[in-house]
Amino acid sequence: MVHRPARVLGVTGRLAVTLSIVLGATIIAAIVSVILGVLAARRGGWIDNVVQFISVIGFAIPSFLIALVLVITFAINLRLFKATGYIPITTSFSGWVASVTLPIIALAIGAIATVSQQVRGSVVDAMSKDYVRTLRSRGLGTGRVIYKHVLRNAGGPALAVLAVQFIGLLGGAVIIEQIFALPGIGQLAVQATTQGDIPIVMGVVIATAIIVVVVNLLIDLAQAALNPKVRLS
Repeated sequence: MVHRPARVLGVTGRLAVTLSIVLGATIIAAIVSVILGVLAARRGGWIDNVVQFISVIGFAIPSFLIALVLVITFAINLRLFKATGYIPITTSFSGWVASVTLPIIALAIGAIATVSQQVRGSVVDAMSKDYVRTLRSRGLGTGRVIYKHVLRNAGGPALAVLAVQFIGLLGGAVIIEQIFALPGIGQLAVQATTQGDIPIVMGVVIATAIIVVVVNLLIDLAQAALNPKVRLS
């Protein structure tokens, strides 16, 4: 009973580290995926081919290999970032940014490959609908139609895929934290598993389950905000 508060503190304290890189990767993946997906659907041609190629590369290369390339290139050769270690944001904001940038990029690339394809497919499908032709016949420009109307309908499936990617990034963070020596919940889970520390393992599982439930709830609320049909259903 005496050691339980310390163990709970260990889980909650490391959870902030993992969430910082996972949330950062999710935000970057969402922004870049919307830009690439809309660009590929709107322009087509060689731009669409380039986006498709980027997506294939993102699918094919595992995150740990991307992390190693980033470490060798930007940490060892160029010395722009730290190769390992973590600096809390309360200690130094610039140090925190330097310590999480490479892990975030390593996680985000795979998510961008998946979400950008979903955005592209959803936008292409929405662009073929009758209401888009009606809006264009009223004189609205393509950009206004896409960003004000099409994305609202295409956003639902993309948000669902983004939620799945967020949950997947929690699992991928285990390897990334080992490569960059980040004191996150993934590293804690590996240590607890190898040491047979069942309470810590249970704490990690419970914390992860709560995160999954909260993320799914937030995605449902976001879909309801984007699509009135979801609110009515």
